[in-house]
Amino acid sequence: MPTILITGANSGIGYATALKLSTQPNNHTILACRSPQKAQETLLSLTKTSKGTLSTLPLDVDDDASISAAVNIVSSQFGKLDILINNAGITAHTATGRERLQRTFCTNVFGSMLVAEAFTPLLLRSECARLIQVSSALGSMGLASDEDSMYYGSCWSEYRMSKAAVNMMVLELGKRLEGRVRVFAFCPGLVRSRLRGEGEEHVSAGGLAGDPGDSARGILDIVLGKRDGEESCFLHGEGVYPW
Repeated sequence: MPTILITGANSGIGYATALKLSTQPNNHTILACRSPQKAQETLLSLTKTSKGTLSTLPLDVDDDASISAAVNIVSSQFGKLDILINNAGITAHTATGRERLQRTFCTNVFGSMLVAEAFTPLLLRSECARLIQVSSALGSMGLASDEDSMYYGSCWSEYRMSKAAVNMMVLELGKRLEGRVRVFAFCPGLVRSRLRGEGEEHVSAGGLAGDPGDSARGILDIVLGKRDGEESCFLHGEGVYPW
């Protein structure tokens, strides 16, 4: 039974992915969340329709001690990790200036990298290991520099910078783990999420945001090995983005 860990599993893309994975009868999905209460609520919600098995894991990607404790728990309970979906991320939209940059990079870049490195020894114990980093087309330098791209004039500069760093992280990890762990960056697209704020206008991006369940199907394809030929690439649901 493959063991899959999702960070930030209680909302947005994380929750939609957990829901999609829980419909697979042979998966064990670990719901890693900063808040134990939200993790438990997510577990209870998914248990109603789950065909696989589920468990929760306290994990704050901004806290080194929390990351270390999470690795120890997964190691003692499962002995290995087959899939790591590094999803946790923020926009720090309520902060400004240096604080906004620090918070955005602390979670999206430092947290993601440290989680990936910490769980790598457990991934290396798997025969079918995959590391999936949730990124964004907003972090593509190719799209950001293309005047004909819809992403050319987008805002959220700090967020874009952090996702560009995440993409470099994926390239470097892909080289470091080549032949042992398949590494992917995946853009879920613009979907309903509290990433931008709590109100409906923010969650729906003014009505433009799609269903995160559609993006979750793209992540499921990677989990199932359907896109192994595109490892160490920047994927989206219909193809590959330029870095």
